[in-house]
Amino acid sequence: MKLRRLELKDAPLMLEWMHDPDVCKYMKRDFNSMKLENCQAFIKSSQDDEENLHLAVVDDSDEYMGTVSLKEIDRKNGIAEFAITMRSAAMGKGYSAFGMREIIRYGLTEMGLKKVVWCVSKQNLRANRFYDKNGYKKITDVPQNYKELYPEHSEMNWYLAEAE
Repeated sequence: MKLRRLELKDAPLMLEWMHDPDVCKYMKRDFNSMKLENCQAFIKSSQDDEENLHLAVVDDSDEYMGTVSLKEIDRKNGIAEFAITMRSAAMGKGYSAFGMREIIRYGLTEMGLKKVVWCVSKQNLRANRFYDKNGYKKITDVPQNYKELYPEHSEMNWYLAEAE
């Protein structure tokens, strides 16, 4: 498995997870209304996006398994928000742990970020268990700018990865 830039060939499998209710049930965005053209436009726009980094997690045959992202990259303050989505077919096979570890490592070491934060619905027990099992640090002191992005921030568990 590896990380690589998103490619247009990933769009059909990206659309697959967007239409999977088990994948999207705790997400605040309505992905079920997305079409193939939306995925293609997202992939194209990701190629030169300086505020967000979206990478594909792929298997050894280069099949798209999901997307890991660093969003709202604030280079001045050295912080970004992490996001992840995986196809159901990829769950439980190590792709999530690999993709998450690698994009956070990239952000903290290659990009020089100091912190990567993310949130997950308290109701999303599977995701919360995953983050806890993988040793990510839960925080209660949510950065103000993320409180503004997530008005429902008190309904979320927040996590942090920091540079050493």
